[in-house]
Amino acid sequence: MSIGEVEIRGHMDGFDQGGQAADRRRYKRRASWEVESLAHDALAIILAGGRGSRLAELTDWRAKPAVPFGGKFRIIDFALSNCVNSGIRRIGICTQYKAQSLIRHVQRGWSFLDGRLGEFVELLPAQQRVTAEWYRGTADAVYQNIDILRRHERKYVLVLAGDHVYKMDYARMLADHVASRAVMTVACIDVPLADAIQLGVMTVDANGRITAFKEKPARPVPMPDRPERTLASMGIYVFDEAFLYEQLIRDAEDSGSSHDFGKDLIPRLVESGLPVHAHRFRDSCVNMANGKPYWRDVGTLDAYWEANTDLTRVVPDLNLYDRDWPIWSYQEQLPPAKFVFDDDGRRGMAVDSLVSGGCIVSGSMVRRSVLFSNVRVQNYCEIEDSVVLPNVEIGNNVTLRRVIVDKRCRLPSGLEAGIDPVADRKRFHVTDRGVTVIVPESLGQRVHHRK
Repeated sequence: MSIGEVEIRGHMDGFDQGGQAADRRRYKRRASWEVESLAHDALAIILAGGRGSRLAELTDWRAKPAVPFGGKFRIIDFALSNCVNSGIRRIGICTQYKAQSLIRHVQRGWSFLDGRLGEFVELLPAQQRVTAEWYRGTADAVYQNIDILRRHERKYVLVLAGDHVYKMDYARMLADHVASRAVMTVACIDVPLADAIQLGVMTVDANGRITAFKEKPARPVPMPDRPERTLASMGIYVFDEAFLYEQLIRDAEDSGSSHDFGKDLIPRLVESGLPVHAHRFRDSCVNMANGKPYWRDVGTLDAYWEANTDLTRVVPDLNLYDRDWPIWSYQEQLPPAKFVFDDDGRRGMAVDSLVSGGCIVSGSMVRRSVLFSNVRVQNYCEIEDSVVLPNVEIGNNVTLRRVIVDKRCRLPSGLEAGIDPVADRKRFHVTDRGVTVIVPESLGQRVHHRK
């Protein structure tokens, strides 16, 4: 649906499925306040309990949504910011795996919503409220909090993955859901076939109705007009509240279900013939990169490194400087970044790089890299195409190329990484694309363990 069109469900009563496309063209978008009211009537649930095992050591001590991104953010900040910017200010976050850093970040950075106005960001850790088990799947995570969600009495429930990087106006998706008269709406984006094996893949008809859905297929079905690409789920769903709760209860009672939206609930709805609608991300994307919607599943180390280093380009695909759709986060009070010494061979400077507050670059060169908060770089270092997470100390004469350095690492003087992959593999994890990952444990620094 285009930005300029919307329908209200009550106006669609009595129309059959065959006339759906014509009906959607016929009814013009109502005043913007009516679209905003859809957001006001919605509750968002962010699923943030997954480990994200493909990020390897970066998720040994934190959940994937808590992984730092873009110099000063966490991955979950994108879903949360999209909610707030879209006018959805009733938000629950389901947590489970090693959630302490995620909980701390949300408590510090997302407490500005006003409870007096019914606004909130509420943490929903696995508490065995309904069963004696932890969250068994994405659908089960919502089901186990069904009594809490019902108390808020919202018309619509928006279910979000908390581990993707993108900018999206959820109000537009809500309007499309209402216009389509679907029982469920799934946000989708076309991706290369090779990328779809980790996603849910769908086929749709001319009216946008999903006719088939397969989670993580070994051989994704290509789009009819684009044989090299397929239509994939973004892990973003909209339901009418009552219908969602009915389906969650039904799924919970099914002993053969894995209690997952992508594996169980969506395929069952599609196969039953109920109208499940595909919402094209292009219609609600805020950040278009070269005419294409920006959405990244930073679920692998290579994808994570690429998405971060892309931000150092003159015109990156992801615009973090958009004041109309800001990414909110916890803002630690830090001094400005500092660059010292201007001698030949000992010049503190950074080129084509993001350098966050609290950083000091002392007589070293940083190129095409992202330095998160409180990174200290000593003398005569060369750092290129690298992602250095917060509170890292880098000694003298260190060389880094295509490296990810985890939080709190202390890199000893003279360390070289990213130069010789064979030597790196003896000490560190090296990805398929040659990115070296350094964590404290690989340096013999047990910062996460008690002494």
